[in-house]
Amino acid sequence: MRLRTILFALCLVATVVSDTLFQARAQNPQYTTTAAAVTVPAPADVLGFAPGDDRKLASWSQIVDYFEKLDRASDRMRFETLGNSTMDRPFVLATISSPENLARLEEYKRIQEQLADPRKLGARADQKAAQLIARGKTIVLITCGIHSTEVGSTLSSTLIAHRLASSNEPEIQNILRNTIVLLVPSLNPDGVDIVKNWYHKTLGTPYEGTEPPELYHKYVGHDNNRDWYAFTQVETQITVEKIHNVWHPQIVHDIHQQNAFGSRLFLPPYMPPVEPNVPKQIIEGYTELGNWIAGELRAKGFQGITTNTTYDAWTPARAYSHYHAGVRILSETASARLATPITVKLEELRSREGYNAQKESENFGPVWRGGIWRLRDITNYMTTAAFTLLRHAGEKRKQWLARFYEIGKEAVRPRKKGELFGFIGAGVCLRETLRKGGVEFEYLDRRILNGKRKVSNRVVNNGKVLFSETLIRLDQPYGNFAKALLEAQHYPNLRDSAGSPIAPYDVTAHTLPLLYGEDVTPVYAPFKYKRLTIADEDIPCPRLSGIMRGGPLPYAIYKSHVPSMDEGWTRWWFESIKKKNHLAFSSIDDNVLRKGNLISRYRNIVFPDQTPRVIMNGHREESMPPEYTGGVGREGVTELKRFVGEGGTLIFLNRASDFAIEQLKLPVRNVVAGLPRNEFYVPGSILRIELDTTHPLAKGMPEASIAWVEDSPIFEVVEAKDSGAQTPAVKIVASYADDRDFLLSGWLLGGERLRGKAALVEVTMGKGRIILFGFRPQYRGQSLATYPLLFNAIAGHLK
Repeated sequence: MRLRTILFALCLVATVVSDTLFQARAQNPQYTTTAAAVTVPAPADVLGFAPGDDRKLASWSQIVDYFEKLDRASDRMRFETLGNSTMDRPFVLATISSPENLARLEEYKRIQEQLADPRKLGARADQKAAQLIARGKTIVLITCGIHSTEVGSTLSSTLIAHRLASSNEPEIQNILRNTIVLLVPSLNPDGVDIVKNWYHKTLGTPYEGTEPPELYHKYVGHDNNRDWYAFTQVETQITVEKIHNVWHPQIVHDIHQQNAFGSRLFLPPYMPPVEPNVPKQIIEGYTELGNWIAGELRAKGFQGITTNTTYDAWTPARAYSHYHAGVRILSETASARLATPITVKLEELRSREGYNAQKESENFGPVWRGGIWRLRDITNYMTTAAFTLLRHAGEKRKQWLARFYEIGKEAVRPRKKGELFGFIGAGVCLRETLRKGGVEFEYLDRRILNGKRKVSNRVVNNGKVLFSETLIRLDQPYGNFAKALLEAQHYPNLRDSAGSPIAPYDVTAHTLPLLYGEDVTPVYAPFKYKRLTIADEDIPCPRLSGIMRGGPLPYAIYKSHVPSMDEGWTRWWFESIKKKNHLAFSSIDDNVLRKGNLISRYRNIVFPDQTPRVIMNGHREESMPPEYTGGVGREGVTELKRFVGEGGTLIFLNRASDFAIEQLKLPVRNVVAGLPRNEFYVPGSILRIELDTTHPLAKGMPEASIAWVEDSPIFEVVEAKDSGAQTPAVKIVASYADDRDFLLSGWLLGGERLRGKAALVEVTMGKGRIILFGFRPQYRGQSLATYPLLFNAIAGHLK
């Protein structure tokens, strides 16, 4: 064991020396030995510091400026702006390869298109594919900075680009000859500045290294990495439309950071479960590549590396490429306090699912024994992993292209009788989403269906109204993507040794027909049909159910200084309806609530999903500057009671409902509060609810609907204490029936506790009312089926 430790130490010294030379070259061009490379600027020349330096972060304009200068200096790179971010910053892409390859980019795009869709090859497809594979290049997409507090990756992008653009090392030359690297310095340019500005504001204060008191994506914060099938955000749309769907990369390297007290680096393979529509070749690919990178880094002396732990591959919300023939390599490097070093003791390292950070095992090791952990360590791990991946992509070029073609060939093969042939149905919202993901669909004359289904679509073609059905066949390149989104999910009942459920990394359901409120039907055999020739619709998804009349409606969304992604999603949804309905809209924080006089300004206040403790108390005093600490507090609760009593409406979403029940003393109980997971557990699933359609909240809704349930309360009405005119009265608007199976998609444990309980209630108090949602009606911009409930809630006083 001692000899092994010594060998690791020697390897690490060698690696540090190598990395030091690389960093020196990155900081000082005079270190570069070739005359051609001397003219290529190093990051330090433009940024004013070397990426990885302690307490140094770059602004987005500095990052873009560096890439522009690198582009002008090197014939190995093409740099372009693909569009603008949510807050109007340039969204950019660097394409890096040999000059010869860059001169033939259109040819390589055509090769990718044909290998991705073997139908385009016609007769003798295998023979033609072999010729294309011999000529093609491995396309590698490297994406950085989607989570902006993970500051190392955007800085590492400059180091990766500089080395590729300047080095004449044989390893780099081989990468340039055999691959085309698509490098996105940040998938969230706005967040680069949000985090950098906050970090510099707090530098040298007790709050140095804290995260900003606002979402680092304007609307969705960390959830921008959960948008890769719904495509709601502009950054996702640009990446999919202008990179993924244009280049069809064989490998996507998604560079992230994780918490500071676990492994130093995670790499695939992913832990179970893997979503069943991920092709087996993708699983083989990320397993081979992830294990190989881990092995190479361990051989170089890097420590604390884990594989096949922590992160699963269940949801397509994080893995667009898995359903588009590309292997996704997620790397997660341990964090510091943004750019501030930390000291970690061995005994402070914590286990995560699948490994113990203090003990070497088959999928973890060698153990990092603690010490100072700084931004330079983060960039070293990131860049070394990236170049190791690129080396494999270059050396195994033919294997990567052959695997890519094999996936496409399997996808487009004819389906046999008894196999799932496709889906019939899909309204305009589903078609819009699937079209963005490259899915094809056809319009059918509904008469071929022998009257078994009602008319689902009315399509106008050259002035004539045609009644049609939509057919989504699976024998197409991205049929598995459609299948993953259109069918119900059955998450496996995974338990640990103690019998407790093993939590998914994210959520367990992603069935869009249920979330969108659209009907689709599976078809299990090929059939003859008449295809209607109808131009693609230019009709946007109608994400709203109605228009509010009666003039401006002043309403507000509560915005805690503890950032809430659900608050961001709520604000995004409300802003999307603002123009259509001429709504007066504001965000209000704790200070505004505590000042009172709310009824003079607002008619509705919406509290998005957040824990009662955070709403009540906010940040601790010692954790943030004073102006960002504290929550609603007792003063705020008093003002909320006064607001309702004077005729206002309070709307609480999901966990925020528990705050209302407790602080406003409502005659409602959360029957699952405090229950252990092995007794009740719904980790992001779609459940069936029944609505009282006579109630104004359910106006225009069907009697049977859905609820997105995740850490959600389940309501039971209890006897109210008589307090005269102020005695609350409760009406149940949505409930879980006594005699139905509640689970529609995902995972549910302890479902019997739902029987006869409420999911949505209205409490009248004084002149006003309080609406409690036991679910998220605007979940991640996806639950269109329940948008009308929230819409009716904010419009209610106009009835």
